Amino acid sequence: MNLSDLQFTTNLDENIARMKAFFTHDNTFICRVVQGRGSPALRAALFFFDGMVESSAINESIIKPVSLWTGAPLPMDAVIDEVLHIDDCPFDPPMEKLLSAFLYGDTIILVDGDSRPAVVNTKGFAKRGPDEPDNEKVLRGPREGFTEAFMGNLALIRRRLRTPHLCFEFFEVGSVSHTTISICYIDGIADQTVLEDVKRRVQAVELDAILDANYLNEIIRDDRHSPFPTAGFTERPDIVAAKLLEGRIAIVVDGTPVALTLPHILQETFQANDDYYISYLYTNLTRWLRVLGFVLTLTLPAIYVALLTWHQEMIPTRLLFSIAASRQGVPFTTFTEAVGTLIVFEILKEAGTRTPDTIGQALSIVGGLVLGQAAVDARFVSAPMVIVIAFSGVTALIVPKLRTATLVFRFFLLVCAAILGLYGVLLGLGLILAHVCGLTSFGIPYLTNVLSAQKHSSRDVLLRFPWFAMKPDRRFLAGWNGVRR
Repeated sequence: MNLSDLQFTTNLDENIARMKAFFTHDNTFICRVVQGRGSPALRAALFFFDGMVESSAINESIIKPVSLWTGAPLPMDAVIDEVLHIDDCPFDPPMEKLLSAFLYGDTIILVDGDSRPAVVNTKGFAKRGPDEPDNEKVLRGPREGFTEAFMGNLALIRRRLRTPHLCFEFFEVGSVSHTTISICYIDGIADQTVLEDVKRRVQAVELDAILDANYLNEIIRDDRHSPFPTAGFTERPDIVAAKLLEGRIAIVVDGTPVALTLPHILQETFQANDDYYISYLYTNLTRWLRVLGFVLTLTLPAIYVALLTWHQEMIPTRLLFSIAASRQGVPFTTFTEAVGTLIVFEILKEAGTRTPDTIGQALSIVGGLVLGQAAVDARFVSAPMVIVIAFSGVTALIVPKLRTATLVFRFFLLVCAAILGLYGVLLGLGLILAHVCGLTSFGIPYLTNVLSAQKHSSRDVLLRFPWFAMKPDRRFLAGWNGVRR
């Protein structure tokens, strides 16, 4: 018999026996029987999980008023109105909702002589504070970040958008985990076609469990196999609030501090969290540096390999002699040297990411200085190659949202350069551009606003105009008049 098949009766002792039978092997399950002082006395049973509830709420709002009750036994609805000291107590809910709330930290109450249960909000499990996310630190601006507490995350959004048009629609996903997610949007600003598409895809998800927002992302996103992100990720409530004001939709998943923002287009990958909290002049400079850094991290190793392999006549003579001298004794081809150095660099970066902070810093120093210098002295690689790969790796850090695309297409362009030289690099860049032009995010072209000819659509793409110039419209669909795909 499944828990969903549980049916309560008017006999309280029988209900207690059934609940204990279901949770025989769960030592966190607690059954507490409380009896009033009347004659005959009111008897009630409380069911909850240790560690999931707030003990003071149970003691003060349920156990104390029931034990002090001197009147006659009452049905469950009368107990809620006359005895309990609570503000949130759904009465006789559907069994699925009852069990979902119970397994999430609420307390079930049953009284003798009534088969109708009540659910009391007593959630009290441990949670951390809304500290600033380590991966999204800002120079200036709000310092709060999402936590694993679902309702707390929604409250952080609500506090920033005090409008009755802000909507939170709940869905339950995962046949085993029954994870609660919320689709957040501002009614009247969000595109209704996109909103309905998001709801349809979420409701069609078939997984045993949803433990993080990326579970949903990989299923509901467009172009699932593209290395370019077609859904945004953030741990900051101010970023979610800003996206909602632009007409986007956010998905908040219970148990994870990461929220999805949809649709997600290319211009967002070059925007930083604090672009809108500092001077627009500084923002414009750094935004162009991000674009330049992305281009360099993709093309610099490929161009270096192409020049040394196919187009040595294009290299200045003195520089060519210097590179040739540094390569004396290196047993590998330029392409093999570049690929091997890139792989080692990625291994060191991944190792530094997965180790504790103190060890990771030491590992980065050892890998970057000691190992690199030793490899050059041993003639495994040349010094110019180390410089090119190191510069390419550093520029990749400027655009962290494109980390996967950078890693994939950097190796792709290296192969193109080894086969066809600079012509191969141009061909590879053309294929990448064609791929980007074909991407969509929930029906919205990935290059929306970037290729728009309307004036106001370019106020927050490669340049961030001052706020007084962006007042008319900052919605991300403002400059798009195309046909939804």
